[in-house]
Amino acid sequence: MADRLYALPPPEFTAARAAEARAAKEAGDVRLSRDIAKLRRPTVSAWAVNRFARERPEELARLLEVGERLRAAWQEQDATALAELTQRRAEVTARLGRLVRQAGDLSAAAGAEVDQTLEAAVVDAEAAAQVRGGRLVKPLSYSGFTPAPAPRQRPAAVRKSKEEAAKSKEEAAEAARRREEARAKERREAEAAHREWREALAAVTKEHDERAEEVARLERELAGARRRLDDSRQRLEVTQREERHARRRLEP
Repeated sequence: MADRLYALPPPEFTAARAAEARAAKEAGDVRLSRDIAKLRRPTVSAWAVNRFARERPEELARLLEVGERLRAAWQEQDATALAELTQRRAEVTARLGRLVRQAGDLSAAAGAEVDQTLEAAVVDAEAAAQVRGGRLVKPLSYSGFTPAPAPRQRPAAVRKSKEEAAKSKEEAAEAARRREEARAKERREAEAAHREWREALAAVTKEHDERAEEVARLERELAGARRRLDDSRQRLEVTQREERHARRRLEP
């Protein structure tokens, strides 16, 4: 059931979750209903990675295998393997990132979060397991040490490395800015949806109150009609009794 929910696009998730929770409650499984209600709606980038994990597990497995080999090479301090796998990691991550973005028609901010999540899955075993599970609710990130070869560098290489580090820092800042914009947009959309539901609630509440007032009025009218019926029944009984008495007086 959870896999089915997380396969849905984020705009459809909330309504489907409510329907599943209601169905479980009506079936008598209150605990399952509560568990379903606690499931969090995934962000667009998390949903895109989840869908890729379900629809193209072989492609994802190649990326995660590179991550496993990279971590093993770092543990063994195999500089040759580290150099080869670092290059392989960059190629596979870039290719899969493009595939995920194309399949989901994502914004630039969501695409940056996809890249960030795939990078985390390569270097961190726990992140890899979460991505493979296909139930992410938000993008992943990894702030620890990233396995990479560390050959001796010449001064020119050092300068180049610093320039690349500065560029990476700028790119990271830009990615962070895009993520913040995406979160702000999502917040605005959530607020707009809440306003719509609040207005709908007000309209339905007004309609309910009007119907309740109408029912109360009809109940009062019915009670009055019942009282009048009782009065008529009593008069009928009295009249019938008097008529019978008068008829007996006419009999010889």
